[in-house]
Parts: sequence; C-alpha cells; structure tokens
Amino acid sequence: MTQVPFRVVIAEDEALIRLDLREMLEEEGYVVAGEAADGETAVSLTESLRPDLVILDVKMPVLDGISAAERIAAKHLAPVVILTAFSQRELVERARDAGAMAYLVKPFTKADLVPAIEIAASRFQEITALEAEVGSLRERLEVRKLLDRAKGLLQAERGITEAEAFRWIQKNSMDRRMTMRAVAVEVLDGTGPGTPGGPASAGGPVPGSASAPGQAAAPGQAARPGQAPSA
Repeated sequence: MTQVPFRVVIAEDEALIRLDLREMLEEEGYVVAGEAADGETAVSLTESLRPDLVILDVKMPVLDGISAAERIAAKHLAPVVILTAFSQRELVERARDAGAMAYLVKPFTKADLVPAIEIAASRFQEITALEAEVGSLRERLEVRKLLDRAKGLLQAERGITEAEAFRWIQKNSMDRRMTMRAVAVEVLDGTGPGTPGGPASAGGPVPGSASAPGQAAAPGQAARPGQAPSA
C-alpha cells in the first residue's frame, strides 16, 4: 500500500533555522510542502497547499506567527505548531488562544520536534471530530475535559502517548457506535470493554498491550511517517 506523505509548511524568517527544520523533518520522513519567511505568505501557502501541519515562528515580518495561527485556525486549515525563543507563560497562552495545538521553545532538537507534531496533529483531529459530534461550543468544551481526563487515565495505565489514547477512544466510538463522550465516561468509570478495570475489549486490542503492534492511524487522520494509513 502506498503511504500518504505527511506534508508540512514551515514559516520562519531566519533562513538557517528553516534549513535546520527542513533537515529534521525530512530525516523523519515528513515532506516539506512549502516554506515562508513571513506570516502572510505562510497563510497563503496553507490555503493553497492544504498541508497536514504548519510550523510558525512567533516573530516574523508582515504578519507575526500568532496572528497567522489565528487565521489558519479560524478556517480549520491545518494544525499549528508555534516556535518561540521565549518561554513566558503569557506568550504560550496567547499561542494557545490563537489556535496553536502545540509549541516549541528554541533551541529545540528533533527529539522535541516530532512529539510536538504528533500532539498537534492528534489535537486537531480531536477538535475536528468533536465539532462533528457535538453541536455547541459549551458542550465541546465539556466533552474535551472528559476526553482529557480519559486520555490521561489510559496514558497512565497503559504507558501510551496522548495520540494513541485518543485513537483508542475514537476507534471504540466508531466500532461500538457510541459517542466519544460515552466512551470517555466508560474509561473514567472503568466499566467499558478494554478500559482500565473493565472487561476485555471486544473491539480490538488496547494500545500499549503486547497484542497491538503496528497500529494504523485512525480513519481521517494522516498517518505518521513510516505508518500505514487505514483504509
């Protein structure tokens, strides 16, 4: 099966940092679909290329990274990872409020970059799925809180990542024709199949168990480089 490449747009006004980013990404199997030196160009590239992820530096000419993130998030174009040389809480909160799914503080390594990309992609998919499942913004916020608690419990019990925990919840939701809210409640109560403290799963192995090697990405989610997309 032909793998679908995970396409990334990089926006950073410093050419050397852009080059380092490109090398890190390509070494991990990501495809750099486009590069920009300012936020306005980054937004235009995102609109035309529709990448799987956008990496934005905070400080850029024409349009800064946070403003660019706001415009990209408002149109649900792609998940955003913010790069910043400053670790102040206020800036992180501004980036989060702008719609960024994850952030990285410079200087960073490839070991920092890849998890941030995976978290951003997973959270973007989670928000998209919730918008389809839950009508009002208030309900979505309530369900997100439930999902965050359920994911945290699965991570602690199974030793898995946040992205894997969400994929498990989403797969059970689809397999059992339940809402993700209902699956999250079962995880927290320990009453559902395959949940911590619950009966064995009838819908497939739990992530992190010995019987779940080579888990594919959930339907509608871009596969991680080296991972086969689901049918």
